[in-house]
Amino acid sequence: MDPRLNFIFKRRSIRKFTAEKITDADLKSLLEAGMAAPSAGGKDPVRFIIMTQPELKQTIAEFLPNGKFLTEAPLGILVLGDIDVAIANSESYMLQDCAASIENILLAATALELGTCWLGVHPREDRIAGIKQFFKLPKNLIPISIIAAGHPDETKEPRTRYNPAAVKFNTWN
Repeated sequence: MDPRLNFIFKRRSIRKFTAEKITDADLKSLLEAGMAAPSAGGKDPVRFIIMTQPELKQTIAEFLPNGKFLTEAPLGILVLGDIDVAIANSESYMLQDCAASIENILLAATALELGTCWLGVHPREDRIAGIKQFFKLPKNLIPISIIAAGHPDETKEPRTRYNPAAVKFNTWN
């Protein structure tokens, strides 16, 4: 693995967090990184709700089948897409914009020595409907994911999933 890219290889899903809070400066840096992501047509349809209240995180953790550890994380970042703002009101472009933003946040967290885990909401209709109802979201805002974030209380080795069989040049044959 190229050591210049270690910030990418070190990014791992963290599900155990210390009680230490994320500073306002680090939270702003995460959001700035997320908002620096590419966006189709420069439309920037990504929106965020920051969850810090323990009761709120507990309620959401109980709702998400694989999100129990959200209660340990000092904060959760609900990532939303605004379909009315996305280029051509396209769900596909909106999802790509949100995914780029999410990955930027995950990588920025790694650079800040924070841990994160990406919890899927979209495309599960029951999860989308539940999150929309709970947060009283307007019709144009679509929940995409939740990022659990905090200071890691576990260590994982850097890694890559590089598979040369998945790479072809100039054609698939």
